[in-house]
Amino acid sequence: MSYYQYHLFFCTNQREPGEMCCNNHNAQAMRDYCKEKVKSMGEAIPGKVRVNSAGCLDRCDKGPVIVVYPEAVWYTYVDREDIDEIVERHLAKGEIVERLLI
Repeated sequence: MSYYQYHLFFCTNQREPGEMCCNNHNAQAMRDYCKEKVKSMGEAIPGKVRVNSAGCLDRCDKGPVIVVYPEAVWYTYVDREDIDEIVERHLAKGEIVERLLI
């Protein structure tokens, strides 16, 4: 069994000015928010969760993006409410958030 139940990778890549990239959508701040949200939920999330920054995940046209392993589920998000929904539904309940899939 894996050490982590879930491993989230947030693309936080920053490209040259004018080029599409996830960090143009505050990806680093959203990753930080997600990490705190996961911590605050404590035992409401079964198993250990790791929230990481990633370099370019090469889905810039769909961004910003998160990929959740081990399922390899790709999400986009707009705001903290989307992050809350991913954490509360996917991580805590094992439900895929269909509306945020890419």
